[in-house]
Amino acid sequence: MSRPPGRILTHAEARRVYDRIGAAQDTQAFYEDRATRVLLRHGAFESAERVLEFGCGTGRFAFRLLSQHLPGTAHYRALDSSPRMVELARARLARFGARVEVVLTDGAAPASDPSASRDRFVSTYVLDLLAEDDVAAVLREAHRILEPGGLLCLAGLSTGARAVPRLVARAWTRVHALRPAWVGGCRPLELLPRLRPEAWRIRQHAALAPFGVPSEALVAERLPTG
Repeated sequence: MSRPPGRILTHAEARRVYDRIGAAQDTQAFYEDRATRVLLRHGAFESAERVLEFGCGTGRFAFRLLSQHLPGTAHYRALDSSPRMVELARARLARFGARVEVVLTDGAAPASDPSASRDRFVSTYVLDLLAEDDVAAVLREAHRILEPGGLLCLAGLSTGARAVPRLVARAWTRVHALRPAWVGGCRPLELLPRLRPEAWRIRQHAALAPFGVPSEALVAERLPTG
């Protein structure tokens, strides 16, 4: 049974898309890396010890963190709903041994992780794939999972801050409305308005558009209440 045009992919549909994409996901580095570099500069990963990544893909960002930024004592827990992505991430991160745990999930927000168990919560180019209720659930769980003062590090497609990126975002949105799988189920999304000021203190926010593709990078501190 086909789905109506423009609807968000279900977790099962997204899993099938990313199982098919596999290692080709890394070709998006030409625009993703500009945003993730903002996270590397402002996420204070050199002092992080317990990192959770929601939607690790092939493990490319995790590999960079573990090999260049995190202390040798840091533990990294990486989640993904695609068996193929989990396979690729495990192979890429195998050299780090017991420091890394790559877990296959159902794609839902990580509700089973203990409260205040992590000092960094990372998610790059994943929230723009999710339905609005799922985005809100992930942000709630991120707040619960992070210890007070822990950092939320997000990057994703955005609606664009200038004329050309806004045109690209509108074109991307039209394609998503017709055939969401053609763009990996992702659509332009604004992250900043989704963070409640009583729950998060914004440390860094950047709007970027490498090669005209609008992206957003955001680092926020988890406040004790909210």
